[in-house]
Amino acid sequence: MEHKQQTLAVSRQNGHEELPAVTFDEFEIPSYDEWQAAVEKLLKGKPFDKSMFTKTYEGILFHPIYRLEDQKELTQPYTYPGLADKLRGAHASGYIHTPWSIAQRCDAKTISDANAMAAFELDKGSTVVSITTDSLTQQGIDPTDGADEAFIDTGVSLSTAEDVKALLKDIDVNKHEIELFGGPSAVNLISAVSIACKAAGLKSAELHGAIAADPIGSLLRFGKVNRPLDELYDDMAHTIHWAKAHAPNLKTVLVDADVYHNGGANGIQEAAYALHTALTYMRAMERRGIDVDTFCRHIRFHFSVGATFFMEIAKLRSIKMLWSQLVRHCGGDEDAQRINLYVSTSAFCQTVYDPYVNLLRAASQSFSAVIGGVDGMNVYPFDHCIRPSDEFSRRIARNIQIMEQHEFNFIQPVDPAGGSWYLEPLTEEFTEKSWAKFQELENMGGIIEAIKADKVQEAVHSILEDRFKKLATRQDRAVGNNMYPNMTEELLEVPEINKAELLKQRLAELADQRKAADQKAIDEALQVLKDSDFSEPMSLIGAVKTALTAGATFGEITNALATDSQGETVSPIEAHRWTERYEKLRRTTEEFVAETGDNVHIFLANMGPIPQHKARADFVTSFMQVAAFDVALNNGFKTVDDAVAAALESKADVAIVCSTDDTYPELAPAVTKGIKAQRPEMKVFLAGAPSPELKEMCDAAGMDDYISVRSNCYETLLRMQQEKGMIK
Repeated sequence: MEHKQQTLAVSRQNGHEELPAVTFDEFEIPSYDEWQAAVEKLLKGKPFDKSMFTKTYEGILFHPIYRLEDQKELTQPYTYPGLADKLRGAHASGYIHTPWSIAQRCDAKTISDANAMAAFELDKGSTVVSITTDSLTQQGIDPTDGADEAFIDTGVSLSTAEDVKALLKDIDVNKHEIELFGGPSAVNLISAVSIACKAAGLKSAELHGAIAADPIGSLLRFGKVNRPLDELYDDMAHTIHWAKAHAPNLKTVLVDADVYHNGGANGIQEAAYALHTALTYMRAMERRGIDVDTFCRHIRFHFSVGATFFMEIAKLRSIKMLWSQLVRHCGGDEDAQRINLYVSTSAFCQTVYDPYVNLLRAASQSFSAVIGGVDGMNVYPFDHCIRPSDEFSRRIARNIQIMEQHEFNFIQPVDPAGGSWYLEPLTEEFTEKSWAKFQELENMGGIIEAIKADKVQEAVHSILEDRFKKLATRQDRAVGNNMYPNMTEELLEVPEINKAELLKQRLAELADQRKAADQKAIDEALQVLKDSDFSEPMSLIGAVKTALTAGATFGEITNALATDSQGETVSPIEAHRWTERYEKLRRTTEEFVAETGDNVHIFLANMGPIPQHKARADFVTSFMQVAAFDVALNNGFKTVDDAVAAALESKADVAIVCSTDDTYPELAPAVTKGIKAQRPEMKVFLAGAPSPELKEMCDAAGMDDYISVRSNCYETLLRMQQEKGMIK
């Protein structure tokens, strides 16, 4: 204080007054123990460890406070962004010179619509020609008569070189990055795009982006591939050789962790399974004469970004660090150690009810991605899980990224997470656990052996069930679904799609193309595919291009290559969404109401004045409205007789007593007895968790159930639907 007074006196002598230097020397820095003691006083007897720590699905504990000493043993905060271990930022200069790519996926069904949508997206701010192909195209299967259910899933149907030419018509894929997924093998798509480039006067050498295959991911997604993995690895090697010679900036290998994410996996599983898949591909390519550096220049990783904001940042940072170290130990150079990392917002976290909340989810998830440092991103439209996206929903999704780049200036910070007392230790722990999971796979014999033994599928399913359980008990909250339902909501309209007509048009297109083709040339080209061993690098691509040019289809080429092959079959990881059970619950009620005009009717036996019952009445109202049950509200009853009379008059299915713990011993058993005496079939619930003594009294009076924060909301509502006859 003496120093501050002297400074002020000197300033006044000079004819002007200066503010003294501000320091915090007078404040003591509390120790962790002192801070904990202060918190425990505020908790008033609640256990500190249970109240202040949060365990995640990754098995990581979120601490209540992080301090400088939490990162004192870490080395990565002292590295330069974009350099050592590659976890800090996307590039050494962040996004200032190279913003992340905006890869807004086009999910139109017809080729003409997909072409128009892709062109429109580029015109409105997207920087990538990102087109979703349907599951038949990805598996190399041609649409056939009667296969309308398989044909109609999301994405465009492609079967020939002419299809790809039409898809990319008037789109400059030399100027814009391209993104297409080929399923277990990318030879068809790469060959067709090469043909389309030549026809359009574009250069294959200037192709950049990804036309890529993920055999292991496809195996898990579909549960099967029609050729052995070794043969699919041969295809992969041919695409890498071709890209190295003809399109050096094109990625032809994809490791897509979406199959795990959409199955419910935690971040540790996503990272470990994806990294071991990449290592499996790397080893397979080395056996085929492709060195580590070449392989790494042609691989892309794709992850979905989930709901836990800081965990997802740590996940992305950790993946970059793990890949860098893995490649370095495999002999890869500095450039090979830099991951090519693309992400999408989470389809798993999207909800059908209250769908506009999906906008907020996408904004948070995309923010995590930018902070974590990515090369490109797709933001799913808010109605992605409901219907084919329209211009409005795609525009909002696209503009989230454009605003992040140009309005919010997210391209300015190089590494916003760098040095964070919270994120640096979290990244370190995530990395250690991911590496341990990775080593588990090594000890099992690798990712393929673990998949064949169902170990991966079982591990992912276990986390999915845990997510469902926590959502059921409302430990996790999904706004508008298991919490805060919007009872005035009208579901988004889903356009009616004539599946049979779409398939008919598609088959007619293919028939017209076949009429113009030379069948003899097709047969000869397909015979070459059946007979050749393709031992020379790139020879497969040349043979496939010959077949496609003659007019052969993707399905014919796939079948020719699969001649005498035995495919692979495993238990698939099915895609889910975290709120799907609650959505089915609510749909069941809505359909029952529409069919019968009836519902589960809830009467609130609110006892006493509003302040006495309001908190619990609001709680059970929201609880019951999750399943769209009809809840009769009131301002409370002065006496037990009044409450009983009103409950009986309501003819409700369930009466719920709402009041305080202090008044329950007097009121709850009496209300229960009064109702049961005249209408024993009416259920009576208590709002709150009773003490053992109160529960004994209520049970004796005939109380049926107790609704509290510890209740399993999903199972309670499902049982009530069954009792009402909503579920046959």
